[in-house]
Amino acid sequence: MEQLDLPLKDRRLLASPAGFDSEITDWDRHTYERITSTELTPAQVEWLLKPAEIHLRQEEVLAIHWHPEFLPLDLIARRIEAVYPNARETLIIPTQHNALMSIGDHAGVEVDCFSRSFNRKVQLLLHIKKERADKAQRLRSMIDQTFRYRSSQLIQLLGALSQRSPGETLSSAAHQTGADRQLVDFVRAHSRKLLRLIEERWKTTPPFMLRNKLVVSYFNELRRLYEDRLIDRAVILLAEVKKGVKEKFPPSHFFETREMIEEARSCGAGIVIPHPEQFWPILLADYDVDGYEVWNPQSRQYTEFLVDFVNRQNGQRRGRERLLVFMGDDTHMSEKVIEPKLRDPAKASREIGRQAGWEDESVMEALRAGGFNRAAIIREYRDRLDG
Repeated sequence: MEQLDLPLKDRRLLASPAGFDSEITDWDRHTYERITSTELTPAQVEWLLKPAEIHLRQEEVLAIHWHPEFLPLDLIARRIEAVYPNARETLIIPTQHNALMSIGDHAGVEVDCFSRSFNRKVQLLLHIKKERADKAQRLRSMIDQTFRYRSSQLIQLLGALSQRSPGETLSSAAHQTGADRQLVDFVRAHSRKLLRLIEERWKTTPPFMLRNKLVVSYFNELRRLYEDRLIDRAVILLAEVKKGVKEKFPPSHFFETREMIEEARSCGAGIVIPHPEQFWPILLADYDVDGYEVWNPQSRQYTEFLVDFVNRQNGQRRGRERLLVFMGDDTHMSEKVIEPKLRDPAKASREIGRQAGWEDESVMEALRAGGFNRAAIIREYRDRLDG
C-alpha cells in the first residue's frame, strides 16, 4: 500500500503497511502514564495557585456547580482564597460527576439520572452536610454504581473509533466533518493503541482518569510527533464521534430521577437542577428540588425566562419553601493545569464562583422581582443544608 501523505514531524513513524506503527512503544507507554497520572508537576501547581485574575470587590462566593476532577481539594481551596481575598459570605461545594466529594462542611455531586416520564437523561446537583454524607451508604452506593456505568462510555467510544472497518458512527462523523480516509485511518490506528494501553493498565489507572477526555488528551500528546493541523482535524472528528456515541448510550440504566431524589432527601440533601433548558420537560415534572440553575457558561440564553419561571412557581407554592435560583460556573479544574497552548479557551476562562449573570442588569431586574440576591441565597440554602 502506498504510504499516506500526512504531515509528520518524523517520517520514520510511517513504519507499517497501513502507514502507522501498530506496536506500542516506550513513548506510548510513557505518554499514557503521564496523561493518567494524578500527580501535579511544580509548573502545574504554580498555574493553579497563581490565578490570572483576582476579584477584590467580590465579597460573596456562591459555587455549587464545579468539578475538582483530579486536583487536590486543599490546593483548590487555596486558589479560591487567592481569587477572592475579601470574601465574607461563601458557600462552596464541589460537584464532581458521579462522585461525592467535600470541602469544609459540605459534600456534593453532579449525578446522572433517567426521567422515564419524558425519556431523557437528566442531571441533578446534590449537596449535603458532610457528616450526613459519611453515613449515607445507600446514596453513596447509587452514585458509585452510576459512576461505573457512565465510565463504560469510554470503551464504547474507543470501540467506535478503533474498528478495523469504520462503523456507522465513525463513518457518519467522517461525513459530517469532511474527514478523508487518511484521517480516519490515522484516528483508528491510534485509538487502537490507546485501547490496548487501557486494557494493559486497567487495574493501575486511577478510575477517574478513565473517561472520554482521555482520548482527546492522548491525541493532543501526538502533537509531539505530528503537525498541529493534523491533530486539529483529528480532534474535530473525535468530538463528532463522541457526540454520536453519547446519543446512542442507553440512559435507561441510570437510576430513575425520582428514586435518586427520594434517596437524597431521606439523607437531608439539597437538590438543584443544573442547566434545565437542555431538557425542558423537567420544568414541568414538579420534582422535589430546592431550585434551578438559571445561568451557566454553556446555558445563558434563557436566564431571564428561567428566573421568571421560578418567580411564577413561587407565587403558587402556598406555604411550601420557595424555589431558589442558582448560577453555576461549571468550572472544570483540570483545564487550569493543562499546558497553556493546549487549553480550551472557553473552559479555561471559567473560575469557581464567577457567574456573570449576577451582574447583568436585565437579569438583576428579574432577580429583584423574586427577592433574590447572591448573599441571601447563600444564607438560605446553607440553612436548609444545615437544618
